[in-house]
Amino acid sequence: MLDFNVSGVILFNFLEEVLEMGTENVVIIGSGPAGYTAAIYAARADLAPLLFEGVQPGGQLAITTDVENYPGFPEGILGPDLMNNMKKQAERFGTRIVFEEVVKVNFNDYPFTIITDKDREVYAKSVIIATGAAAKKLGVPGEEELLGFGVSMCATCDGFFFKGKELVVVGGGDSALEEAIYLTKFSPKVTIVHRRDKLRASKILQKRAFNNPKIEWIWSSVVTEIIGTREKGVEAVKIKNLVEDKEYIFSTQGVFIAIGHLPNTSIFRGQLDMDDKGYIKVNHPYTYTSVEGVFAAGDVVDYIYRQAVTAAGMGCKAAIDAERFLESRQ
Repeated sequence: MLDFNVSGVILFNFLEEVLEMGTENVVIIGSGPAGYTAAIYAARADLAPLLFEGVQPGGQLAITTDVENYPGFPEGILGPDLMNNMKKQAERFGTRIVFEEVVKVNFNDYPFTIITDKDREVYAKSVIIATGAAAKKLGVPGEEELLGFGVSMCATCDGFFFKGKELVVVGGGDSALEEAIYLTKFSPKVTIVHRRDKLRASKILQKRAFNNPKIEWIWSSVVTEIIGTREKGVEAVKIKNLVEDKEYIFSTQGVFIAIGHLPNTSIFRGQLDMDDKGYIKVNHPYTYTSVEGVFAAGDVVDYIYRQAVTAAGMGCKAAIDAERFLESRQ
């Protein structure tokens, strides 16, 4: 008969072997350029990654029209097509892709625990976070009530439904100008409302917007209310001129909000070091987070460049960092 100490060691080893059999080498949370690229590199390293796509497979590019600055496509490529190609490439090398959203994680114990909205529970030796960012809202009266009834966060998703209508775009960065330019395909007039007297967008987009006869401008102003009903849709916005400190009603039939993004990192709060805006801190130039074995890439980290190509590059780095981490534990 085995004494307690010996049987305890045998039991521990047995449980460790069982856990090892059900533990993923790499779990990637989120898709988009960072997630899919991480999956391609991890799969080619024979790590058999498991990727959870989240609620928006392909990330923000999946709802973007023309992508003109991604290397290798001289004529440009549609955002959904680019993401679909990346997904197929990841699957070709053996990535398992699941259309589920991760709703809870435990990075305090190893191996890490991942739980999805389908009550799937997965153990992971390493994790790559690529959950991206979501559009910011104005937080004004009428916005929530009329979301989907004349208020939109995505021109490429909803632009077609506003054919022939005069529209307002709120914002002054690349996203706002891209939205406005795209909407001129359907709208006779698009008015951009910007809180400053100068734009933050890239020069090439500014040139296109200024040269577009369908685009008009309201400077140094903010939208303080969106007016309308679900039955009739958006009818107007209330605009405040910040210089004159005056408010007035501006008639419009649709509002597109493009004022930036917030990182999708709420489920990681309290487990990873983040900045005051919620972006995950990494040990540059690597993708290491504050928890050994957890890596982050793309818009959850990068609030400066926020480009598909930089996100893809970070996804590559995260996969290589994860591979080296796993090798160090053998």
